[in-house]
Amino acid sequence: MPSMPLPFVVSLVLCLILVRMIRQEERKLGLFPLLVATLAIQAVLLGLNWNIGWYPARLIQPIVAALLPALSFAAFDQLRRNNVAKFSDLWLHLIPASLVAALVAFWRGPIDLVLFAICLGYGLALLRVARQGPSALAAVRVNDEWTAHKALVAVAVLLVVTAFIDATISLDLSLGEGQQARTLLIVANVLWLAVAGYAATIAYDARPDTESNAIEANFAFPSTEPLSRVSSSGTEEDTAIVSRIDGLMREQHLYRDPDLTLERLARRAGIPARQISGALNRIYGRNVSQIVNEYRVSDAKRRLVTTRDPVTIIMLESGFGTKSNFNREFLRVTSMTPSNYRRLGGDADTATEVQTGASAS
Repeated sequence: MPSMPLPFVVSLVLCLILVRMIRQEERKLGLFPLLVATLAIQAVLLGLNWNIGWYPARLIQPIVAALLPALSFAAFDQLRRNNVAKFSDLWLHLIPASLVAALVAFWRGPIDLVLFAICLGYGLALLRVARQGPSALAAVRVNDEWTAHKALVAVAVLLVVTAFIDATISLDLSLGEGQQARTLLIVANVLWLAVAGYAATIAYDARPDTESNAIEANFAFPSTEPLSRVSSSGTEEDTAIVSRIDGLMREQHLYRDPDLTLERLARRAGIPARQISGALNRIYGRNVSQIVNEYRVSDAKRRLVTTRDPVTIIMLESGFGTKSNFNREFLRVTSMTPSNYRRLGGDADTATEVQTGASAS
């Protein structure tokens, strides 16, 4: 029974991912589907070149290879803001691919060196973005900041590693037959394409489904309790920013929006996202995602002891999107599961005694 070469398998998987992206509800961020499509094309070219020996693929492959790092950077960079990419934002990133295309046509000698510089440069640029922390990705859901940040780091590291692997293998191939190096080159490139496609999917899913405003409150009484402060080193400006955010959470219940992003919160507050992130971190010692989830947990705690609504309904109406995140954050804040909190009537001291007794027994 004939088997399908690995590059074609990866291309097929990437095409399925692309179809899933296209079939989802309207999104205003089109760079990630474009990135996945380009990754799929590169996987096909890789298979045509190395497995079938189709010569034109050898000419096109370096051009697409130069385009992928630029697309990766542009796509992840857009997670830092909410506007749709325009051609004016992208044309500079097309210059490396255009340069490689010119080299393919007129002077193939330095192509490997140029590709090394492109991959390394964009990889380091993405690492520089990653150093700003998850809160820099202001256009993703606050609950998904860390997930999207990990995807960003993975692509950045892979670009840097792939640059050095490709350079080493290309040098080996130029000095000899390098049959083993050829196999390693295929595996390294297939791995890069597969992981980059998966990371692009994660980052794409971290975007809000809609651009609607936060859910407004349906209750006339307060649903949150004061958050604990761990630092008094914040400036007066930090205190003012924290008070502004706290007011929005209490009065407009922005935390109930499961698609809430730092960017949306910044728009509502009229304060730059980086200032909000910095102030919350300095005053509370926790990131934006944790702070927002603490408002959600506070709301859920009240509902658990004052209503008989199912836990799933309370989870959703408090702003959580997934049960796993709800349970994890509820346990972090209260040291109890939601069901135990309801069973004990919200008595944390009783819960502590019960847990201590269970441990002793």
